[in-house]
Amino acid sequence: MSAVTSSQVEHVDLDDDDDDDDRPWYRSPSVLIPIASGVAFAAGLVCDWTGAETAGLVLFWIGLLLGAYTFVPGALRKLFTKGKLGIGLLMTISATGAVILGYVEEAAALAFLYSIAEALEDKAMDRARAGLRALLKLVPDTARVQRGDATVEVEAKELRVGDVLVVRPGERIATDGIVRAGRSSLDTSAITGESIPVEVEPGTDVSAGSINTTGVLEVEATAAGTDNSLTTIVELVEQAQAEKGDRARLADRIARPLVPGVMILAVLVGALGSLLSGDPELWITRALVVLVAASPCALAIAVPVTVVSAIGAASKFGVVVKSGAAFERFGGIRHLAVDKTGTLTRNEPTVTRVVTTGATKDDVLAWAASLEGHSTHPLAAAITNAVPGAPAATDVRETAGHGIVGTLDGARLAVGSPRWLDAGTLADEVQAMESEGMTVVIVHRNDQPAGAIGVRDELRPEVPEVIDTLNRRGIGVTMLTGDNARTAAALAAQAGISDVRAELRPEDKATAVAELSKSQPTAMIGDGINDAPALAAADLGIAMGAKGADAAIESADVAFTGHDLRLIPQALAHARRGRNIINQNVILSIAIIAVLLPLAITGILGLAAVVLVHEIAEVIVILNGLRAARRTHHDRAR
Repeated sequence: MSAVTSSQVEHVDLDDDDDDDDRPWYRSPSVLIPIASGVAFAAGLVCDWTGAETAGLVLFWIGLLLGAYTFVPGALRKLFTKGKLGIGLLMTISATGAVILGYVEEAAALAFLYSIAEALEDKAMDRARAGLRALLKLVPDTARVQRGDATVEVEAKELRVGDVLVVRPGERIATDGIVRAGRSSLDTSAITGESIPVEVEPGTDVSAGSINTTGVLEVEATAAGTDNSLTTIVELVEQAQAEKGDRARLADRIARPLVPGVMILAVLVGALGSLLSGDPELWITRALVVLVAASPCALAIAVPVTVVSAIGAASKFGVVVKSGAAFERFGGIRHLAVDKTGTLTRNEPTVTRVVTTGATKDDVLAWAASLEGHSTHPLAAAITNAVPGAPAATDVRETAGHGIVGTLDGARLAVGSPRWLDAGTLADEVQAMESEGMTVVIVHRNDQPAGAIGVRDELRPEVPEVIDTLNRRGIGVTMLTGDNARTAAALAAQAGISDVRAELRPEDKATAVAELSKSQPTAMIGDGINDAPALAAADLGIAMGAKGADAAIESADVAFTGHDLRLIPQALAHARRGRNIINQNVILSIAIIAVLLPLAITGILGLAAVVLVHEIAEVIVILNGLRAARRTHHDRAR
């Protein structure tokens, strides 16, 4: 029961500088005031029982005023400044009415129990969002940067691309970069969920927030201190409460009309009962009890505390969920559509064969590399790595799912899929390479086939295990790829995937995902710009890797900070468990109202009893919601 719940949970402010959030409970005014109210109320009961009625009445008033101080001002402020009828207003009216009727003891009990429940909610929400705020602490405040022959300390937010950071053992890397000198191992567990340290050497990409465990590293920054992979994760997490989930909206839809509805019902109970029975005091008292009995206190907190707890816990093992709605959809997923390149495969493609129509193999590779240096596609890296230092083409333009065109030395070059560019006399050789599991790109020079390059990207080692786990849990898997059918079928067979859809353009992937979504809730997993339409079309889009294409991350609802696919069944189990807890909380909250309302109208339960039942129910809802922050053994199964 909290008048401030809705404002707390509509958006989680990760930069909240309220000192009260970080204080232990015994130093927090938000907890100490309700406790003082309870102490005064208990002392009043003792005085009342021992015959010191005047002292007891004074103590009841002290307890009432202390408890009311935590919610009455906020309820009245919301009413007069925003015109909103909140749960706190129902409690205010109930307490005021009880005092007018002479039930100061009951009013004190209501104020104490309501205030202590509100304090528990506040602390529960603080604990739940602590996991989200912890992400911010992964970035160090300062970094050591080389300035000429000296090393100076600067604020991390002042780092710029090209700065050379000196990272000592035990220190965190302040922004994304490339190792220029030194060898070490990095602990990336707080970012990616990977427990095994990553060995790094000159040329290795490193991410912000990673901990250097052994040797000194010199890292050249490839991203500014305020715009790197970790800040991207934080920005995504900050969105986690911007969009409410389906059940949160359901709770809101129920609670919003319920508050004025309860007030109307209470007026009717008091008025009609008084007219029909001739006992106004009895029925006005029951009307006050009805106000409390039908208050959607537990319902208001049931979903938010669960969602925030679950999202915070997910962020700790490398899964960033953008919104409450996305989290709830995540828990209902029954089918996965998975991109092949860079998701199922290692994302370390290498050139394995080059065939030409007359030009040398080196020329064909150099022409391709001059264009592919501008591409974000994983296969482009294989070609550019094969020809380091290739000249850059001009007027370069990339078409997702097709290829890339540009100009070099006056010649028009094009590199792309055999389904986009004609292989000409190389058709048979292209078919043979595809039969061997290679992905083939055609190179055109001045609109004529010049060669074909065969690239192979091996399957990630954990894929068969992940697919088997998903199948055993009743999650279907479909592989989507723009690659040729023969290559796709070969890789799918290794992975254990039976449903393969190949030779798809980005719009085809989106169509396929939309078709799958018609029969069952479907998530799409990808990491490239060509996956963006499919990610947007799915019931849930999942972007692999915080360093994936911006378009993929923006189109997705969930982002995995690492590339270990074993996160998929782990995250699905976590989301499904959270969804079940949400269902439990909503059902319990509605059941409490349904049971208490007739008992209040008929007078079976009085004001104190109804308040007590409500507060106990709310504590149960809060504790149940906080369970979503824990990871079970099933969640951790890798």
